[in-house]
Amino acid sequence: MRFVNRSEAGRQLATHLTEYANRPDVLVLALPRGGVPVAFEVASALAVPLDVYLVRKLGVPGHPELAMGAIAAGGVEVLSESLIRDLDIPRALVEQVAVRERLELERRDRLFRGDRPPALVRDRTVLLIDDGLATGSTMQAAITALRHQAPAAIVVAVPVGARDTCERLRQMADRLVCLAMPEPFEAVGLWYDEFGQTSDEEVTRLLATAISAAGEVAGTFPPGL
Repeated sequence: MRFVNRSEAGRQLATHLTEYANRPDVLVLALPRGGVPVAFEVASALAVPLDVYLVRKLGVPGHPELAMGAIAAGGVEVLSESLIRDLDIPRALVEQVAVRERLELERRDRLFRGDRPPALVRDRTVLLIDDGLATGSTMQAAITALRHQAPAAIVVAVPVGARDTCERLRQMADRLVCLAMPEPFEAVGLWYDEFGQTSDEEVTRLLATAISAAGEVAGTFPPGL
């Protein structure tokens, strides 16, 4: 299965999540930036609110696309200790990367959310969405962090993912929905015709559109989404 772009993938993904439509207890959380166009289509189709959940991958120095871990809101840090050990990466260097990425996480939080408080998670069913799963380190960090906020359930939903990663995350989430698990997998971008980088401006625009749409449905969404 290939997808035209992230928006088309989101529309396909929404057709597999229809049981969550029009439910006031459901919240869609996107992993920015690439997960936002996917999640926007899901939230729009299901008529449920959308927000971002900020997670930053910790890239191996010199090989930034290779994740040695991730950090998430709330001070959560998930490290691939086996990879760090195999590559003999000094602990001080790991910490240096983590500090840099946390600064970027805080910058994006101010940019995407401004003065708006984070969405309410407690006792809600959270649909946690990204554009795909490769190593799964960012999604693992997001699940771990969200558990501290006591949601009723965490549903990980992605258009495509590596089979072993999906099976591992299936054990962490309450449910996992993945439309395609091709083998060999290699990289998320190989399964999209268009996979350009999602800009900060696009994320901000989609969030503003979703919040505006939510506000037009009087009484449907509680304060703070």
